[in-house]
Amino acid sequence: MNHLSLPALTLLLLLSTIAAITFGPADITPSEAWSVILHHFGLLPESPVSRLRDAIVWELRLPRVLTALGIGAGLALAGTIMQALTRNPLADPYLLGLSSGAAFGAVLFLLAGFALLMPLGAFLGSLGALALALLIAQLLGGATPSRAILAGICISALASAATSYLIFWSATGDSYREILSWLMGSLSGSLWADAGLVGAALLLCAPIILVSGRALDAFAFGDNAAASLGIDVPRLRWILLGATALLTGIMVAIGGAIGFVGLVIPHAVRLATGSRHRVLLPHAMLAGAIFMLWTDTAARTLFDPRELPVGIITALIGAPVFLFVLLRYRRMT
Repeated sequence: MNHLSLPALTLLLLLSTIAAITFGPADITPSEAWSVILHHFGLLPESPVSRLRDAIVWELRLPRVLTALGIGAGLALAGTIMQALTRNPLADPYLLGLSSGAAFGAVLFLLAGFALLMPLGAFLGSLGALALALLIAQLLGGATPSRAILAGICISALASAATSYLIFWSATGDSYREILSWLMGSLSGSLWADAGLVGAALLLCAPIILVSGRALDAFAFGDNAAASLGIDVPRLRWILLGATALLTGIMVAIGGAIGFVGLVIPHAVRLATGSRHRVLLPHAMLAGAIFMLWTDTAARTLFDPRELPVGIITALIGAPVFLFVLLRYRRMT
C-alpha cells in the first residue's frame, strides 16, 4: 500500500497555516501574512502592513491557527495510542474517561475562581479518571483492555454527571454560556499562551509516543507476545497512558471536548499507510493537525459574524467519514 509522503503533508500543513490566516472579516493576503510572521521573527526590519493588520495576524489569527494545529496533532496521536493499547478500533482519547475527567477538573477549577489554572485542573482530572479506571479494572481481575474500557465507561459517566452537577449548581449567566460553549469545543479567544501550552505538551509527549512505534506493533498480538519480544509491557503501557492523559488533559483544557478527531484520523490514515505504527503515528499527527485547522477555520468563518463551536463541525464531518471507514474495513475483511 502506498504511503503518504511526510514531506508532502508537512508542505500542506505550512500552506494551510498561511491560507487559514487569510480567512476572516479583514482581507489579509498570503504575502501580508508571511511578511508579518517574518517581521516578528526579525527577518524583516519593518512590517509592510499597518499596526491594525499586523495585530490581526499576529495577535488574533496566528495564535488560534497554531492552537488548532497542536490540538489536532495531539488528539490524533492520543487516539492512535488508545486504539493500539486497548486493541479496540473504536477507541479514542476519551475512552477511559479522560475527557470527562479533564472536563470535570477544568470546570471545578474555573468555578472555584482559578481560571488561569484550568489546564492544571484538566490534567489532574484526566489523570485521576485514568487512575480510577485502571484501579477498577485491576479490582475486577486485572487491567485487561476489555475491563479497562468498561471501567472507563463507568468513570466517564460519573465524571460527566459531576460536571453537570457543578454547572447546574454554580454556573449562572455568562459563566454558564462560557462553560457550555467550551464543553462543545471552541478555540475562540485563543492566545499565545494557549498555543504555547499546547506546543509544550506536544514537545514533551510526541517524541515519547513516536519512538514507541515498533513496540506498539507488538501489542497487536497481546501482552504475552509483546513481552516475549523483550518489551517491558507494564512500564511502556503506563508511560504511554501517562503521555495520553497529559495530551488529552491539555487539549481539553484549551479547546474543550472536541470529538471524532482522535477516532477518525487514525483510521483514515491507516487506510493509506497501513498499520505499522512507526509510519502511522507521524502521518496521523500531521493529518490531525491539518484536519483540525480547517474545521476550526470553517467554524469561525462559515456563519460570520456568528461562530460555531468547532466540536459541531468535527462531528458533522467525522461521523460520515467514520461510517465510510467502517464500510471500507468491512469490504477489506
